[in-house]
Amino acid sequence: MTRLHNNELEIDLERVRKLVDSQLSEHVSLPLRELSSSGSTNRLFRLGDDLLVRLPRQPGNGEAIRKEELWVQQLSGTLDVDTPDIVYVGQPDHDFPEPWSVVRWIDGKHPSTANAASQDDQINLAKDLARVVSALRIQTVPSNVDASLRWYRGAALSEFNEATVRAIAACREIPDLDLDLTCVLEVWREAMSLSRASQVSLDTWYHADLVAENLLVRDGRLAAVLDWGVLGVGDPTVDLHGAWELFGPQAREVFRDELDVDDETWLCGRAWALGIAVGCFSYYWGKMPGRCADRRVMARAILDDFNKT
Repeated sequence: MTRLHNNELEIDLERVRKLVDSQLSEHVSLPLRELSSSGSTNRLFRLGDDLLVRLPRQPGNGEAIRKEELWVQQLSGTLDVDTPDIVYVGQPDHDFPEPWSVVRWIDGKHPSTANAASQDDQINLAKDLARVVSALRIQTVPSNVDASLRWYRGAALSEFNEATVRAIAACREIPDLDLDLTCVLEVWREAMSLSRASQVSLDTWYHADLVAENLLVRDGRLAAVLDWGVLGVGDPTVDLHGAWELFGPQAREVFRDELDVDDETWLCGRAWALGIAVGCFSYYWGKMPGRCADRRVMARAILDDFNKT
């Protein structure tokens, strides 16, 4: 399995087997195998037919496991889709220094990105995803928000400016990216000129990463939202960003109309998508080709959108 980060923890099948057997003795007989689709935050292992074991790749990322345990099941009841059902949170020990988790397996497939999905599927997903975003925004925010719920994706877009400009510059060193980076920088600078870019309009729940790899569909409808480790409280504009990866122009308008998004907020959501895409290219190029391909769909859709206006 490719190492994605310089500080990755040592994780292998034997180590995970020992953790499961020592802390979950009732599952000692269940077969265990690593999934090829492990993400950038957690390594994923299928345990039997019904369970999934997740171990954080980096020191400190066990806090995301704790966050899910504390908050997601409180929020999930109103979302009308499946979310990770945590069966057990494993304790750090001498074999592994971070909390880890076991969740129930959720059947489904990741939706196609906008360049491959049918119009009907896109529109259905746009409506379903908008309902999830709306339901999150009306959930009660705790009076004293824990520091783990405050993250840059819930801050004003302008706070993401320096990192994005650096990422765009780094992308110029990727010879096969095939993306008009001059236009990318133009889109970004235009977004920075918006008054909305320096504002935080709401203080509410947001998922922060509503893209294809974190969604599951069944029978053409949204069935589950995964990976709540970056759940936060702040400005929810970032939850618009997947619209440029998942939807073509018509379905994007359906998504926008369902959420009743004003012009400047919509453009800030587009800029979030662009910043996240170039950040992905500059960090994961050559390591996560599937993710980079999805983000390139996103980036190209943004440039097409920009050039039509």
